Amino acid sequence: MGIKHLKPVTSSQRFRVAPTFEEITKEEPEKSLLKPLPKKAGRSTQQGRITVRRRGGGHKRLYRIIDFKRDKVDMWGKVLSIEYDPNRSARIALVQYEDGEKRYILAPDGLKVGDRIMSGENAPLTPGNTLPLGKIPVGMMIHNIELSVGKGGQLVRSAGVAAQLMAKEGEYAIVRLPSGEVRKINLECKATIGQVGNMEHRMITLGKAGRRRWLGRRPKVRGVAMNPIDHPLGGGEGRSHGGRTPVSPWGKLERKTRKKKASDKYILKRRKEA
Repeated sequence: MGIKHLKPVTSSQRFRVAPTFEEITKEEPEKSLLKPLPKKAGRSTQQGRITVRRRGGGHKRLYRIIDFKRDKVDMWGKVLSIEYDPNRSARIALVQYEDGEKRYILAPDGLKVGDRIMSGENAPLTPGNTLPLGKIPVGMMIHNIELSVGKGGQLVRSAGVAAQLMAKEGEYAIVRLPSGEVRKINLECKATIGQVGNMEHRMITLGKAGRRRWLGRRPKVRGVAMNPIDHPLGGGEGRSHGGRTPVSPWGKLERKTRKKKASDKYILKRRKEA
């Protein structure tokens, strides 16, 4: 993938950095792998009130059904096309297997049309192939990692990211995630070889407010910029800085909401530790 810096013909284009989409080989998605994607943000259908703040509008989308489980074991598949997915930052690849079935997978960096991929314990160690962690050599870069055996990949799925298999101890693999977190994962869980493609995604600059609206993101107004009737941090003579702990418009403290989980015991190093 490449990026392009637009000429400043208008004020909004002066800082805009856009993708070139040169890796996309097919524009229309596979119809058999589409399903409706109802909107779950903005205003409610009952009263028309905003129930999810700062979300709403945006372009209509259809969901592409992605094969995160990669359960076509020991069967070769051929990459038919690399496509754009409006629901994720990564590109997706359309794969046709030997039995004729077509599926979408996350397109790793370096995967091209015509390449062959496989899932299984005996699959080659090439980008796009999926193996159990126990069959992957230590030090390899991986993505689309399962947390529970057979549930499908849940970790490391965004554009340009990759995790590294650090070690193997007993029945667990030690994996360093892109955030810096280090955790133990069962050796029977599957992972895909390589780094997720579309690595230049982090360099994109939207450039104008309208493009954020196309993505379904509405404006965000600071509480200190509101009137006191609208927000606890509002009001004051001149420009104020709130003067109290950040709260929501209804006075609730804005704090971390991550709850303790049973799987926390598998985390060896948290991402925010020094």
